[in-house]
Amino acid sequence: MILQKRTPKTIGILTGGGDVPGLNPAIRAVTIRAIHEGYKVIGIRNGWKGVISINPSLPIEDQDYCVELTENMVNRLGRTGGTFLHSSRTKANNVHISDIPDHLKPNYKDEFNDLTDAAVTNLKYLGIDYLIPIGGDDTLSYGVRLHHEGIKLVAIPKTMDGDVPGTEYCIGFSTCVTRTIELTHALRTCAGSHERFLVLEVFGRNAGFSALLPTVGGAADRCVIPEHQFNIEQLTALMVEDRNNNPSKYSVVLVSEGASFEGGQIIYTSHETDAFGHKKLGGIGETIGQQLKKLSPKFNQGKEINVINQKLGYLVRSGEPDALDSIVPTAYANLAMDLIIKDHSGQMVCINDGKYNHISIEAVKKDAKGESTKRVNVAKFYDTNRYRPIYSNIIGDPMMILTKE
Repeated sequence: MILQKRTPKTIGILTGGGDVPGLNPAIRAVTIRAIHEGYKVIGIRNGWKGVISINPSLPIEDQDYCVELTENMVNRLGRTGGTFLHSSRTKANNVHISDIPDHLKPNYKDEFNDLTDAAVTNLKYLGIDYLIPIGGDDTLSYGVRLHHEGIKLVAIPKTMDGDVPGTEYCIGFSTCVTRTIELTHALRTCAGSHERFLVLEVFGRNAGFSALLPTVGGAADRCVIPEHQFNIEQLTALMVEDRNNNPSKYSVVLVSEGASFEGGQIIYTSHETDAFGHKKLGGIGETIGQQLKKLSPKFNQGKEINVINQKLGYLVRSGEPDALDSIVPTAYANLAMDLIIKDHSGQMVCINDGKYNHISIEAVKKDAKGESTKRVNVAKFYDTNRYRPIYSNIIGDPMMILTKE
């Protein structure tokens, strides 16, 4: 009797949206566990763009957007930041005519086109039995669509903003907080030397976690977040008070890019939108700095206080992952593999109440404006009079208390 060789099942893995430290450790952990369990692993480059750009008329070895992953390949790369599979902000069900892959152009004529049929066809062509998308609410919301199309998948949440619904932790968030604290402390020497206000703007879109958690960690005296509009005179009075109480005569405020003045609007760098309809935020920190300087004499005995204004931007999402963003991605990857081995699809791995868990990928919801529904719980975690985090009465709360929905 001749035993037929069993073809190993294939896992596909991709990263979408903005890069963060911790993606490569997740890819490494998935690959090593999968290979040891008898699976083959295909890395898909450039997120959903790669999925729609695969050309089924070409042999797999001639494809530009996929590569078979090996243990030796991921072991070295797993120690680095960013994503070696690269990324994109492609929304595969809303692709502009100019971004349609050349081999598909004859099939699509509208200004914006749904290429989901092509995505499903290409995943089947690659022989993907299970897909692991790693991304934020944009990337994973398209994962929900593919789940409805019958694609088996288990998602891993990632975003430095910490705002993916259904989980208390997203890959990249800890490094973002760590970098923010480190950079803020480094800039204190400049603020103290010149006795100035230090105004630091951080990414976060419409969620304030990336400003709130570093403030808990001692990075700033005050923080302003998108979930609560602030009064600039009140903020100025508090900043002057903090400066006067500081022997080095400076004070610090962390500004989330989605924050807005009382009665005002969110500030955008331009009105152009990405594939998911998001305008690029930015500029609120500089505007706050200008107003703090202008209003400071009112609360400082007529004397003006100068400002150091700095956008931390990509600095907090660059470089190698910190300890938590090396450990959690490894755990998430193995949890995803546990689910795949049990053939339990349509899930997102997560942390709830401080414990590893999984939840339906349907939890990744968006509001009417296409933004994540996860926000800071202002009533529980933010003092709207003092513009500071609240972290009292936390017995029984999980470690990452302020990210709990």
